[in-house]
Amino acid sequence: MIEQEGLLKNYWYAAGTSKEVNGNKPVKRIIFNIPIVLWRANDNESSALLDRCAHRNAPLSEGRIKDCRIVCPYHGWVFEQNGQCSNIPSEGPHKERTAKHKVEKFPTLEQNGLIWVWMGRDILPDKHPFPMPLKKTKGWKNYYMITRFSNNVTNLVENFMDVPHTIYVHKGWFRDRKQMKVPMNVERTEDSVLVSYEQNNDSISAFDWMINPKGLPMQHTDKFYMPNVTRVDYTFGEEEKAFIITSTCTPVSPYESIVYTLISYKFGWFNQFARLFLPWYTRRVINQDVEIMEIQGKNIKHFKETNFKSTQADLLHLYIESLRSFAKLGGKGTTPKPIKKSAEFWI
Repeated sequence: MIEQEGLLKNYWYAAGTSKEVNGNKPVKRIIFNIPIVLWRANDNESSALLDRCAHRNAPLSEGRIKDCRIVCPYHGWVFEQNGQCSNIPSEGPHKERTAKHKVEKFPTLEQNGLIWVWMGRDILPDKHPFPMPLKKTKGWKNYYMITRFSNNVTNLVENFMDVPHTIYVHKGWFRDRKQMKVPMNVERTEDSVLVSYEQNNDSISAFDWMINPKGLPMQHTDKFYMPNVTRVDYTFGEEEKAFIITSTCTPVSPYESIVYTLISYKFGWFNQFARLFLPWYTRRVINQDVEIMEIQGKNIKHFKETNFKSTQADLLHLYIESLRSFAKLGGKGTTPKPIKKSAEFWI
């Protein structure tokens, strides 16, 4: 799979939360169909190796951690954090025989509560992971949600930024049909798609009477950042209250992805109640997207083509597709140029 991804592989991809990767046991992950084993050494540094022992290809993720090293479950071969074999039990005292055996290492970085893995095998990291907005200032609360989707990254990021589907997929939970016109401004840059909406009279949930009791004007922006991140912001008034949904998608296989979603919110006095019901509510809404993405993915695989037809509401999706397609082709073809457009749709 990774050979067909062009420049999309030359990025950092989330492989787990900081809490998931601990020093107790190895953690298995698959990114671009490549099995990877993650673990944390005594110095708390995360490591990632190809999940395949150099000896007989047993998965290292089924082994154990000992003295900051990972031990293969089959014959006990021991590997350092850099992938170098440091001990072969069957060779006894002949340590010199281990030098030629090594497992591929992937660069890792821990930032904003996530463990990131660099998948560009041919080049060293030349950029930073996306700065997930883990808010630490007074009044803000955060939590991560981890969700498995049966669909690809392009379809997922479009879904996360799509407004019209919310009145059907999330009816009664997120938004109801109002026959309201929504003007939007869409901008495509070299590596992002930025959308702002004019919908001051809109609301986003049945809990508006608690989240926004004063009926303050709502400002809504959707942002896509290459290759796989969406950020959806809802602010009420002069950011007196806010709700931010940031998702980074990790491709597992052609039609399977893991999404790490950071929920950040500031609801004033309502925070104490939000921390109790918001994780349940956001999980319910995301599971509705899981269902629609699964049936869409099955149909696309069946017909073996997308053949999408688009309207004004899909302008942002066309821009997302242009950026990801250009990168997947290795930067060949017509470069998507920066552009700004206005459009409108009804919800």
